Amino acid sequence: MAPVLLTKRIEFAAAHRYIKPEWDEAKNRAVFGPCFNPPAHGHNYMLEVTVAGEVDAKTGMVINLFDLKRVLLGVIEEFDHKNLNLDMSYFQNQIPTSENLARLLWTKLVAQRDIGTLHSIRLYEDEDLYSDVTAVGGLEVASVTRRYSFTAVQDDRQGREWDCFVTVEGKVDPVTGMVTDIGALNRLVQDRVIKSFDRQDLRQLFGSPTVTGEQLVERIWTSLASVISPGTLANVRLVQSRDLSFDYSA
Repeated sequence: MAPVLLTKRIEFAAAHRYIKPEWDEAKNRAVFGPCFNPPAHGHNYMLEVTVAGEVDAKTGMVINLFDLKRVLLGVIEEFDHKNLNLDMSYFQNQIPTSENLARLLWTKLVAQRDIGTLHSIRLYEDEDLYSDVTAVGGLEVASVTRRYSFTAVQDDRQGREWDCFVTVEGKVDPVTGMVTDIGALNRLVQDRVIKSFDRQDLRQLFGSPTVTGEQLVERIWTSLASVISPGTLANVRLVQSRDLSFDYSA
């Protein structure tokens, strides 16, 4: 029988700043943008932890949720209401990006045998930005996802707001602590997606009396896949409504 996945969310708060002391201000600001601004900026992080396992015949559960919550609280207590740059020795030689923090939390959680098999974790800085860590073939895989929004007309009804989640996968750069350059990604999506589709009638752009979400998400993927660097475009999710979304991946 295939394992069942169970996901638990838990919150904590922390502050961080992106800075390389050996770089001058101009280079820090060029690479990290507003994240370089002193003294630091805070987040109400949301951590999603997914564990995998068989359903216990007696309890009907993969894991006792009380035990899972106890372990999670024990792990995040170390980070809660801390300045990650100043208070945490882990970040003396690396930048506390969401990718590096997610990898650190993964390392701590994967060692917790009381929660069974750790499948993946997702760390939200906010609703628009999150990082994922999982293991594929025994290797740690990291990705970062950014949400963008635009409004466009799809059919004879009024225009709707679309949420577009762009996921880039790759190695975490040991210098910047990022999978990809978020500033460059923002500019790329602005140029190739937002400018192309925002406040537009998709029927005219596609030359069709109606445009499906499947067609639109494929067009967005095609416009981005070959030009994202560093990292590799892993997925584009286009959310049409609370009840309907479309994914395109390699």
